[in-house]
Amino acid sequence: MEELKIDINETKRGKEQIIINKKFKYNYSYSKKNKSKEYRCTEYKTLNKCISYIILNDEKEILKYDGIHNHFKQEFNAVLSLTKYKIKKEIKNSSIPFKIKPKRVFNQISQDIGFICPEFKSIKSQIIKDINKQLPPNISSFEKIPEKHYLQWDAPKNLHCDFERAISNAEIIVFPDINIRYCIWHYKQSLRHHKNKICHNEVNHNRDLYVYYNDILNLPFINPNYILDILHKIKKSCIKNSYIQFLIFLEYFRKIYLILYDIENWNYYNNIEHITNNAFESFNNYLSGLFSKKPTYFKLTYTLNNDVFLYPDTYEKECLAYGTNKREKH
Repeated sequence: MEELKIDINETKRGKEQIIINKKFKYNYSYSKKNKSKEYRCTEYKTLNKCISYIILNDEKEILKYDGIHNHFKQEFNAVLSLTKYKIKKEIKNSSIPFKIKPKRVFNQISQDIGFICPEFKSIKSQIIKDINKQLPPNISSFEKIPEKHYLQWDAPKNLHCDFERAISNAEIIVFPDINIRYCIWHYKQSLRHHKNKICHNEVNHNRDLYVYYNDILNLPFINPNYILDILHKIKKSCIKNSYIQFLIFLEYFRKIYLILYDIENWNYYNNIEHITNNAFESFNNYLSGLFSKKPTYFKLTYTLNNDVFLYPDTYEKECLAYGTNKREKH
């Protein structure tokens, strides 16, 4: 009689299953008073009506076995099912399930159990589902995030960004004390774009307007106490000389940079250490390189907490180095 090797498996519904010699599958049927369990061949409830069964004690020792089957071996299905179970078990035992590489773990387990016919594509989606099941469900608010998944960083003090109101508004909501600093390069690009759109010919053919336009470009480096006075004088001159198109440009500037945005957020008169968001964009590019696609909240926080380059003090040094290198080049 062939020696019996028993592998413990699990059905799709999470119930216990037995696999004999990687050829036949037996589903749990019922338990007896002596704590033994009876398992019946999975073909019992099919048209085959296979009557094969096995009885095991609580130590998984064989008490009785009827190995007569009226159907072919199920070697491929049995081993594939066992592979799925072992992968699922490894995922459950992992403290960081999203770090598991589905293909790697499939190949390793297939090799361990001697699975000759790999069917990775057929179970890839199930592996990913098993990984996702080990993560907390979708979070609807910050209050529901488990403490162990908190980002282990102090709140940032500064944010350099372009003139995207949605970004700065979101940052202020999350970090009320943050200092918003807008990028001078984007400031000048935006003004250049609207100048070309509104008063290109006037500025290019009028020396006074050309000077006024450049004065406005350099307002970020002027003492903020003088900005309104400068704009008032420019406007007064434009009215006197009927520079209609440039007056429209001045009105655009007033609505955007004096009303929509606070002067203190785009003025660098007292601090010209970092006047662009280049360092932040470099940091963002580094983050993008860490993730092939949009990460889950839990994968994001794990990566941020464990990547040495992303530690706040390391990043501050990178920003300082970036600024130093720029000054040396000039």
